[in-house]
Amino acid sequence: MSNESHRISPSTNPYSSEDGSVRAELSAIDASIRTAALFFVVSAIGWLMIGTVLALMAAFKSHDPDFLGAYEWLTFGRVRSAHLNAMAFGWANNVIFAVGLWIMARLCRSTVDHKGILLIAGISWNIGVTIGVLGILRGEITSVEWLEIPQYATPMLALSYALIGVWGVMAFRFRKGDHVYVSQWYILAALFWFPWLYIVAQAMIIWFPARGVVQAVVNWWFAHNVLGLWLTPMALATVYYVIPKVLGRPIHSYYLSVLGFWSLAIFYNWAGMHHLIGGPVPVWLVSAGIVASVMMVIPVIVVGLNHHMTVVGRHREVWRSPTLRFAVFGAISYTITSLIGSSMALRSVNEVTHFTHFTVGHAHQGVYAFFTMVMFGGVYYMMPRLLKREWPSAGLISLHFWAASIGITIMIVALHVGGWIQGLQMNNSEIPFIETVENTVPWLKARSVSGLLLTVGHVAFAINFFWMLFAAGAVRSRQEPTLLTKERKPV
Repeated sequence: MSNESHRISPSTNPYSSEDGSVRAELSAIDASIRTAALFFVVSAIGWLMIGTVLALMAAFKSHDPDFLGAYEWLTFGRVRSAHLNAMAFGWANNVIFAVGLWIMARLCRSTVDHKGILLIAGISWNIGVTIGVLGILRGEITSVEWLEIPQYATPMLALSYALIGVWGVMAFRFRKGDHVYVSQWYILAALFWFPWLYIVAQAMIIWFPARGVVQAVVNWWFAHNVLGLWLTPMALATVYYVIPKVLGRPIHSYYLSVLGFWSLAIFYNWAGMHHLIGGPVPVWLVSAGIVASVMMVIPVIVVGLNHHMTVVGRHREVWRSPTLRFAVFGAISYTITSLIGSSMALRSVNEVTHFTHFTVGHAHQGVYAFFTMVMFGGVYYMMPRLLKREWPSAGLISLHFWAASIGITIMIVALHVGGWIQGLQMNNSEIPFIETVENTVPWLKARSVSGLLLTVGHVAFAINFFWMLFAAGAVRSRQEPTLLTKERKPV
């Protein structure tokens, strides 16, 4: 590795404990989950690249409707929905299965038994997502946001998740020791929350449709909680794990962690109803959603304070660590995104932002700037420990970070500013609607530019990952890789 690696990260040694028995135990755990974790990461990166291509198509089509207009299966509605599901069920779930289960295994000090079943379940999951995305492009879409995958693909997804999720639960059940770490709270809760959300939504909207506006209520309950009770807990679990590990210090406050966890669990479940302000639903239901959204300020401030106090005085180390660059960027984005989300629940704000690109920007800020950036950091931390070697290129890591962070910032600013202006103009009866639409074009072009930057970052990430993977495979049978640096953080 070049000297540049030492400027970026002073410590990438996969094993950081002075205790040989601890290193041996962790090595056994990593070896037991290595094949499954690598499969999930490879699958996640594959879906990330597919989702990126589909995202670029959708972005260009938003301001140039004739782009690829001759192909029926590449219309905006199909491409946008295929992108959403490729990223949500392909990228996001696969990287969760990899990083989340690996963290759970390490914290439980539990090796993976029956790992062949976990691998088969992972293959089945990805086959189901592939069938679903292709079904969307064929026009067999359900037209329900976040549930667009055709009905015939969902049983395979449900069964696959059951086989994957149950392993995390069993690992926790047979953990060594009585102490339960903060990361384990979030992972275990999310493993229960996701199937509850998915099965209820599928049953009440797709399989046995409820009547009238109940479908809309269930749809927003599901769509909002997939982010808040599935992606968010898994990302927070990763942040709570990697920050203490890299910095070599415990989380600032255990009690703040408890408050943050339970306030998230109590309030977020109701928050999605604020998206139905002005709709034909009971006023009390919408009001409850508004109150819950505003109350979400509690877990957000608590978690942000806990993270900040943990890294205070160590910001130089945060900047020099590839893992913490991504994780802290995501953690800061979580605070900003959530506070904006709480403000969007207010009726006076919602009447401007509703039905605009502002909402789209807010969604990208949560799913990408927060969740995806954190999971990038999780992968950067996990891979050297699974493969017992360092990342091959510090330059590609820097390129990935800057392209992703600048790209998503441009997108968020463009969609938020453009969306706010769009909302104000839509509420002005003196401005023709077509003029409002035309005024959004420059902001949508800025989003396309941001998409190109994100693509550069994703390509750099993929190249670095497969370079590392193939190099590890080439030397594994000949010799152990040389670890060039020493870590100061404990296991």
